[in-house]
Amino acid sequence: MSDRRRVVWISLLIGAILIAGLGPFVVETGSTAPDPVPFDDTVAMGITPEEQLEEPDRIDLPKAQVFYSQYRYVVGYHGIDRFVDTRRQAGHEQRFGYPLAVYVTDYSDTSVDLSDEGYPSADGPVGWTDAETATYVVESDARTLRSDAVLPFSSRSDAEAYASTHGGSLLTWQELLEYPFEIDDATTVRERVDEKRAAADTLVASSRTFLERPTSVVVGEDVATIQEAVDAAPAETTVVVPDGTYEELVEIDRPITLAGEGNVTIRGDDENTVVQVTAERAAVRNVRITGVGNTTRAEDDESIEGQDTVLEMAYGRGDAGVEIDDASRVLVEDVAIETPANGILIRDSPETVVRNVTVDGGDEWTDAYMGVMTMRSEDGVVENSRFRDGRDGIYTHRSHGLVYRNNTLERNRIGVHLMYTSRTVIADNEIRDARATGIHVMTNPEQNAVVGNDVRNGPQGIRTGGWNSYFARNVVANNDLGMTTEAGNSIYEDNVIANNEEGLRASHILPTNRVVGNDFVGNDRHATAREGPLRIWTRDGAGNFWHGAFGESDGEVLDRSYAPTGPTDRRLHRVDGTPALARAPLLDALSGLEGTVPGMRTGSIVDLAPLCEPSNPDLLESVEWSGLERDCDAAQSTDR
Repeated sequence: MSDRRRVVWISLLIGAILIAGLGPFVVETGSTAPDPVPFDDTVAMGITPEEQLEEPDRIDLPKAQVFYSQYRYVVGYHGIDRFVDTRRQAGHEQRFGYPLAVYVTDYSDTSVDLSDEGYPSADGPVGWTDAETATYVVESDARTLRSDAVLPFSSRSDAEAYASTHGGSLLTWQELLEYPFEIDDATTVRERVDEKRAAADTLVASSRTFLERPTSVVVGEDVATIQEAVDAAPAETTVVVPDGTYEELVEIDRPITLAGEGNVTIRGDDENTVVQVTAERAAVRNVRITGVGNTTRAEDDESIEGQDTVLEMAYGRGDAGVEIDDASRVLVEDVAIETPANGILIRDSPETVVRNVTVDGGDEWTDAYMGVMTMRSEDGVVENSRFRDGRDGIYTHRSHGLVYRNNTLERNRIGVHLMYTSRTVIADNEIRDARATGIHVMTNPEQNAVVGNDVRNGPQGIRTGGWNSYFARNVVANNDLGMTTEAGNSIYEDNVIANNEEGLRASHILPTNRVVGNDFVGNDRHATAREGPLRIWTRDGAGNFWHGAFGESDGEVLDRSYAPTGPTDRRLHRVDGTPALARAPLLDALSGLEGTVPGMRTGSIVDLAPLCEPSNPDLLESVEWSGLERDCDAAQSTDR
């Protein structure tokens, strides 16, 4: 192609990009303020009451909805404090533009009562009012799901009447914008990872004291069967099971330790759960369990009631190698289970510890169910265990505060699967050959930390969901899709995304995530973006390392921005000659405009300050890309 034809082609390309991008984000000047919309029609930020409360229809939590100048959707916020905090974040106006109109929940003309938990409930319809003219009550007895509630009133006298009953101070809109809210955001989650690890260490150490209980009954010497030994054992003692195979079903209904000595197998009848634990502070150690029944769900069980009835019947019942039901502080250690159903089923049993366990589900994931299934069982630990085959290696439902660490998961449908579960730490697990997804965080949770995991060789590596979460130091390699950014208002940093067909998918419709310090190498497409505004993956003057990016360096970053979704940059690491094309004056000018022109905000990503050297060279060695270490004083190369 001649130079002249190349210039014409580039000019047409730039024009097409500008024209295509300008339309959806143009704001008609001089137009009147838009009317508020039903909250269900907004793109909502934050966790919803429906996903956290058993009776969400009986409360009326405060909300805000915002019309932005450079964003085509109305954005909804669960909590007035959430909007105020988000508005203060660096780059907020650059991503969204300025607010054209802000409306907040209006508690005037209603009578507001508070539940026992402090949730507000109105006796009539709750409408909307202009945020700038409302009066706000802070520091009252009212609460939202995660913090003290800010209640807006269109009438100051109504706000005064509420405060006289429920306490609190009155603020104007301008005063509210300066109010020092304490928000548990993704930064808070990052700071709490070590705290959660330490709490897990303490819980494990405490549970392992159950292994020091004195022996009271020995099977085969004092009684004939394991169940007879359990029935005879006093509380806080140990039942010893000598070497051998025992064909029976066992129920532990007191705080004792059941300990195998040698090669011990408990074989069930192929129709039921083998070991059932119904007492707190019980322990099961050093046994092999086989002969588990193959039932994976409850059929028409009228005893199951409540909000989770359908899900509990589908996931939280059925047969298991070990079932722990309504029993806190249980320890299961050094146990091997072969099962066509669940390995360990934990229901309504907080602070349970599972460690050094192996669960084999069969040759295919369809041949069994969950390795560990937790339902409404908070603050437990699953560590140093191996889950092979079966439906999901670890599945959790409304079980907040768990720590899953140092486990190996192989050939499951999903390695670690979170449903309606917040405040977990998923750390340092090795996941291989998942049939669907390595780690899948679903159903709009918040404050989860996914750190230090190594996920490879599956259709999807890590799929994120929810809000205010932290994803760091993970290696996702050799997957069809490496990772997503479906969790909004979250931090994605210091991950290695290598050798995937699609590296990182910017799938959240709101541009609220911090994506920095990640290394993108060897992917067919480093990053893609769904429809939405421009995502700027740079913070405090530094972004990510992109295999193929080039430019002059100041010793830390390159002077040329990088757009992994751009027609030229996305090919720089794969096609000969694209660096020369990218240096063309007109494309350099286009690069300089990215991140500043509203018309260039549709389904695109730009890193304004790409790193000149990888951020995580130690992790890169594990995917055999150590040769990408660069001297920041030298020009960038596309060579491996």
